[in-house]
Amino acid sequence: NIMKQIIQYQKTGEMKVDELPIPLCREGWVLVKNHFSLISSGTEKTSVETAQASMIGKAKSRPDLVKQVMQNVKKEGFKATYDKVKTRLDSYKELGYSCAGVVIESGVDEFAQGDFVACAGATANHSEYVLVPKNLCAKVPAGVTMEEASFTTLGAIALQGIRQAELKIGESVAVIGLGLLGLITVQLAKISGCNVIGLDVNDANFDIAHKLGCDKCLLSNDESIEIINNYTKGIGTDAVIITAGTKSNEPVELAINYSRKKSKVVIVGAVGMDIPRSPFYEKELDLRISCSYGPGRYDTNYEEFGIDYPVGYVRWTENRNMQSILELMRSNKLDVKKLITHRIKIEDGLKAYDIITGKENEKYLAVIIEYEREEELIKRKIEIKEHNAGIRKSGNNNVGFIGAGNFAQSYLLPPLKEGGANFIGVCTSEPVNAKSVGSKFGFEYCTTDYKEIINNDNIDTIFIATRHDSHGGYVLEALKAGKNIYVEKPLCIDKEELAKISDEVMKKQSDEVMKRGDLMVGFNRRFSKSFKDIQSFFSDSTEPFVINYRVHAGFIPKKHWIQFPNQGANWCYW
Repeated sequence: NIMKQIIQYQKTGEMKVDELPIPLCREGWVLVKNHFSLISSGTEKTSVETAQASMIGKAKSRPDLVKQVMQNVKKEGFKATYDKVKTRLDSYKELGYSCAGVVIESGVDEFAQGDFVACAGATANHSEYVLVPKNLCAKVPAGVTMEEASFTTLGAIALQGIRQAELKIGESVAVIGLGLLGLITVQLAKISGCNVIGLDVNDANFDIAHKLGCDKCLLSNDESIEIINNYTKGIGTDAVIITAGTKSNEPVELAINYSRKKSKVVIVGAVGMDIPRSPFYEKELDLRISCSYGPGRYDTNYEEFGIDYPVGYVRWTENRNMQSILELMRSNKLDVKKLITHRIKIEDGLKAYDIITGKENEKYLAVIIEYEREEELIKRKIEIKEHNAGIRKSGNNNVGFIGAGNFAQSYLLPPLKEGGANFIGVCTSEPVNAKSVGSKFGFEYCTTDYKEIINNDNIDTIFIATRHDSHGGYVLEALKAGKNIYVEKPLCIDKEELAKISDEVMKKQSDEVMKRGDLMVGFNRRFSKSFKDIQSFFSDSTEPFVINYRVHAGFIPKKHWIQFPNQGANWCYW
């Protein structure tokens, strides 16, 4: 089972429409067959151009990542950090975060097969199939087309900016930046009963801004300051919402001059923020940063685990903002159809990026990626692929991997490759990661279905390097399949799993029972020089020893997945 997806190689910036394995549905998530996805031209243009830049260019555009690299050098040393960065760059990245389609398979009660949904977030990519957590899915109401629904995420971003501005009927609001996000913001501000002034560095979108409700459009320069002062009868704006994307500090400086005393400046776009203190101090301006789609963004408990915020305490979350945008579309109060300038089929998807990066000299606003739709969509049946064709490779070095994150790519796969292992299949939960690891290390195939590794007779040894909570189950199934197993620590996370594994290992070999392979737990210091020296030092002793071995490996952030209770942590941070 494969799908088409737009991906980008991080080292060179090369883009392609490639075939990747379809993700598997899991508890708490929804598998969706995409109908349309929307390119967020500002965000995606920056992402694409950063990947295509030189190493120096990458460093200049992401000083935050450079800082992380330097901190890692202090913690792990130059060589380990260099290898980690090299691994990160030698991989593919998915693009897109706003799409709409039909539910193929559901791991939650809130959605069922056949529901039409709008999707948001890091997994709502330009791909034929997407796997999205429930709090980032919203049902599409009758009367809203799937094309319109693909705008939901961008709409939620604009809506969160409006909510941060706390607009009231009759107020004057300036929207700086009349691109796709700005034009949606203009409509939402008008719906809120405000007088809307649109500003941009050029007048290319002034006509459509007027049609969508903008009361006045101006070039964003020093001359606009006096015009806005006169337009607001000397009062100034009650709020300024910045939706522009630029490294320049000019939008913020203009916002200060447009604003009345004690009003709000809301930053939605990525702009320069070298804020002059004196004018902000004199006007007592309220500067606010709008965080993406709304409350819940970047909170793993909300986005990944589906733990909602009580509506009585957090009225508008990411998901409720998405629902609100869909309702505005249904009631014809928000018009996104006028914003669509290009519809491009997924197989021709690279043309879309030629347009937004300027390689194709075409005016654009909303660029939609369109996917082939089937007459009838039924629940997908997972078919185990046959990889036994041809002559079986000799020896017992035929290896399969379940899980292949940074640790596996840095410390497990390189020595195995150097030692001559035959890499057969690799499975990861994310299709783009499976593709990256498969290509980099020369696996025969990649998949998102672990059963395609365990049930492959051509694989003798399975390495398990997934999150902790899955180790026990994978080990048990691999043991029953007669595989040699190397599982990263821990072997499992509770006594029940340990008992089942112990029973399976201790079963006596007989003609009636399938031969079982060896099981080894990987402790990454087991073969280090320090441990070998300790072993050698005590090798001739006959007396028992009690050894206290203390390791200071640095602080693990509370939001790291290792700290999650379902990963075996004995406390919970939320």
